[in-house]
Amino acid sequence: MLKILQDLLVLQSVDVRLHEVHARLATYPKRLAEVDARVAAARAELEKSKAAQLVTVKDRKRYELDVEQWKEKVHKYKDQMFQVKTNEAYKTLQHEAQMAEDEIAKAEDRLLEQMVASEEYDRHIKASDKILKETEEVARGERSKIDAEKAVAEKELVEGNTERSRVVADIPEDMLDHYTRIARKHNGVSLAAVRDEKCTACGMRVRPHVFQEMRRAGSEEIFHCETCTRILYYVEPAPSVPPAPSADKKQTPQASAAVNQSSDR
Repeated sequence: MLKILQDLLVLQSVDVRLHEVHARLATYPKRLAEVDARVAAARAELEKSKAAQLVTVKDRKRYELDVEQWKEKVHKYKDQMFQVKTNEAYKTLQHEAQMAEDEIAKAEDRLLEQMVASEEYDRHIKASDKILKETEEVARGERSKIDAEKAVAEKELVEGNTERSRVVADIPEDMLDHYTRIARKHNGVSLAAVRDEKCTACGMRVRPHVFQEMRRAGSEEIFHCETCTRILYYVEPAPSVPPAPSADKKQTPQASAAVNQSSDR
């Protein structure tokens, strides 16, 4: 294989690794955002429960005040009932007192509802607070893991870029530009092996005379796939080694002699 092809293959291997590292690095911001989103959602649920609890407390205080105000009116109406001189006025005050007592009952019912709701929100707050703490603990572990993976990827990126600079130093500029143009069209893969007389990247069959020239020792020509335009290379397969005879088929000299003697008889 031409040295330039060997250099390009090394470069392609480095570029594939760098592409994978860049892809990993691109996932970390999203993963961190997802972790933060889970924590934010748990915190929002806790704040929602606290806000609802606060509304309940305010409503409960308002209903308690309503009860006290209606009770004062009942006392006032009953005091006035002993001061009036006509049955009509007495009945009117009696009616007002009864209406006030009905309002007291309604306010007390609403107050009871708010007390029950307040207890429910207390449970929600405790549960939400527990979930938030658990979510934050898990998030700390995930952030630590992501930061560690990111540090490894950043180190690999630096090492890969250093290796790439070393490799491209041995590649002529025009060939490097040619390699880069092809790589842009094919997700970073500029070279493709030929196997069974076909381009392994697109499956296009290589012309017979091209395949023979690629196999010829001392060939200096660079070939491209006629379909995908990738640079082609060919590596002669290693010769197959015949399988060793199995143990049961081997015969010792003594066994062979015994067979021969048996035949003589």
